[in-house]
Amino acid sequence: MGALAVNKRARFDYFLEGFYEAGISLEGSEVKSIRNNGLSLSESFVQIVDGEVWLKNCYIHPYSNASSYAPNPRRNRKLLLHKREIKKLISLTKEKGYTLVATKVYLKRGLVKVEIAIAKGKKNYDKRQALKDASIAKEIQRVLKRS
Repeated sequence: MGALAVNKRARFDYFLEGFYEAGISLEGSEVKSIRNNGLSLSESFVQIVDGEVWLKNCYIHPYSNASSYAPNPRRNRKLLLHKREIKKLISLTKEKGYTLVATKVYLKRGLVKVEIAIAKGKKNYDKRQALKDASIAKEIQRVLKRS
């Protein structure tokens, strides 16, 4: 199955270098909500606190058919990684300019997984160049399609 949610801003705002797959700790009906495309990664970010990796500010829409208990839609969710992966991420993020970004959420064998990336921020001129390259590629495809 394809991605349930993709953070398109991540590729525009950052140079993505290394990718990791992490499980996510969810409560109650959050899995059903995610399966119904009730997830938004647009403003979310990943942070390491006390040797644990957390997905912060990720919005999961409350499931409409749930019982009376509904978790906070913007609560912090723990990402599940091996200790050696966490240690590697800690050492990489201590380097100047590197951060962790959630790039997409998908299902793998019935489990919700989050793809996180080691990223370095782009400058404004890098973003303008990316837009220029995309428009040139689009124009080339348009010309090739006509011929």
